[in-house]
Amino acid sequence: MSDSVITKNQDEMLTRMTTAPIGRLIVRMAIPTIISMMITAIYNMTDTFFVSQLGTSASGAVGINFSIMTIIQALGFTIGMGSGSLTSRALGGKNYSLANKYCSSAICFSLCMGTVLSIIGLTFQKRLVSILGATPTIQPYAEDYARYILIGVPFMCTTFVMNNQLRFQGKAAFSMIGLTIGGVLNMILDPIFIFVLKLGISGAAIATLLSQCISFSILLSVFLRKKSVAELALKNVSRSLSDYTRILKNGLPSLFRQGMATISSILLNVAAGGYGDAAVAGMSITNRVFLFLMSIAIGIGQGFQPVCGMNFGAHRFDRVKQAFFFMIKVTSGVLATLGVFFVIFAPQIVSAFRNDPAVIAVGALAMRCQCAALPLQALIFGTNMMLQTTGEAKAATFLSSLRQGLYFIPLILILPHVIGITGVQIAQSISDILTSLTSIPFAITFFHKMNKMVDANKVNAE
Repeated sequence: MSDSVITKNQDEMLTRMTTAPIGRLIVRMAIPTIISMMITAIYNMTDTFFVSQLGTSASGAVGINFSIMTIIQALGFTIGMGSGSLTSRALGGKNYSLANKYCSSAICFSLCMGTVLSIIGLTFQKRLVSILGATPTIQPYAEDYARYILIGVPFMCTTFVMNNQLRFQGKAAFSMIGLTIGGVLNMILDPIFIFVLKLGISGAAIATLLSQCISFSILLSVFLRKKSVAELALKNVSRSLSDYTRILKNGLPSLFRQGMATISSILLNVAAGGYGDAAVAGMSITNRVFLFLMSIAIGIGQGFQPVCGMNFGAHRFDRVKQAFFFMIKVTSGVLATLGVFFVIFAPQIVSAFRNDPAVIAVGALAMRCQCAALPLQALIFGTNMMLQTTGEAKAATFLSSLRQGLYFIPLILILPHVIGITGVQIAQSISDILTSLTSIPFAITFFHKMNKMVDANKVNAE
């Protein structure tokens, strides 16, 4: 494809993002993202479901390895969303060579960093799963599962980066195809590898590894076939350290969000482990189900991000504000409706994964508490994504550190000692309430700042 054709495609995408009706645009961007995220969440739950048939300890091992997955996501989303927001704003400002550079550099960077992380993880695998909260009975299952997950780190990490790059470029449909095919394949392979081939928990990990490699290959082909807006080519890869520093700086909110999620997951496993394998399994099931619900909030928010980024880069601040409030209204309404359903049927949902009274008792209450605060995720993620996409890295990083960090960590360390297992079950919902309240002044401050930019533009125009 010639440079003139690439530039024409970039111009067409920018025109669409800055002129099409906001609601229709966000929905169009969000639907593929929601589908891909829900498929990912479903195959995570499917993984938990099939592994849980091997026993409570095996079910707990999935929760332990979930922390490893969050580490991989932390790296992938840091590079992916950091470079994606820069690419989006560059496209909005019609600086297409800069957009090409950030896109190509991020994909190569993630492949290298993922390889380094894989080597380190495999070298210290036994110690790693122990640190992540594995009990002596869970340890062997966790090691068997982790081995194959760690082998796939370079592919998983780069898949997250390509996924985010495509979203920020307004090409979420391609991202959906890659992730959906991988997710469906994982659901098909899980029972075959676990039960038919009798590979046990290792079979579940192998299925995940293969499906992630397929997703990686599909997403990479989108760039190689020139279907993306920004171009992937070795000639575009930056040799300047400052460009990678800029990517990481813009990705800091994602690093803190995912990094804190990893730390909180470890602390949650440790706290729950004090009450036995059933408590670890119950919280693991709850977190997987809640990840499915959260995928809707995150999906709509990610549909908002390319609209926000390109309009901000094009100085269409009125559309940024309109898009934000549309996203908040739709997301909170959908989550409130779903939250009611999951509150009512929490015991039945947990029992579908592991029909153990002790597991159900822990998981059902935790699920109900988290669902009670579910609509607040619209404000939490919406504000954070807006600040990150528009380059407000410090504010976005601070907000990212709250929900599963600065608020959650003290709660999970203190509450179990005060009210026992109930403290483990309610810590996240209390943290969500506090984080949503903190997000409000940050959103107000951002819009005040944007109003000043609008006034400045008017003065310059005159």
